Amino acid sequence: MKKVLLVALCFTLFVGCKKEEMKEETKEETKEGTSVLTTAAAKVQDVEFADAKYAERGKKALDDLRKGDMDAWMAEFADNAIYYWNSGDSLVGKPAIDKYWRDRRANVFETITFENEIWLAVKVNKAENIKNHGNFLLGWYKTTVKYKGGKSMTQGIHTVFHFDKNDKIDVVNQYLDRATIMAAMKK
Repeated sequence: MKKVLLVALCFTLFVGCKKEEMKEETKEETKEGTSVLTTAAAKVQDVEFADAKYAERGKKALDDLRKGDMDAWMAEFADNAIYYWNSGDSLVGKPAIDKYWRDRRANVFETITFENEIWLAVKVNKAENIKNHGNFLLGWYKTTVKYKGGKSMTQGIHTVFHFDKNDKIDVVNQYLDRATIMAAMKK
């Protein structure tokens, strides 16, 4: 997990170092008391920190999932959302995401908890080498699940959320160890 955090931080810093110029108009007072418009160059970074509200939304989403409040958890998703796992599996559309997570929360998990959360909200203003731009929330946390069969598993999980123009989650990329999950689910 430390490697993933380090790679994400390095990527953010590397991409954030490239800048694009934008002109900004300002008013300046002359000695005579009249206002004059001047143009100054302002730098806009390709990547910058996003509003802290996204980190709060991430914390709330995990808390909703922990409590089993699936209506609140699903309210964050866009209708056309896609949920990807690093294994290559995916869920397409809000109904599919809802069905999968409701079933897991009601029939597979006895409890789920999250600890050691780290949240980083970033805004990508210019994306040359990635598909999306806009607001992203990167989350790292330790997850412990106790399954209905009595076994449990604990692992670090990394999740990347992308928010669409309506501020709904439209893409989730989740990185986890599926072998750990499958071992804990064996009867």
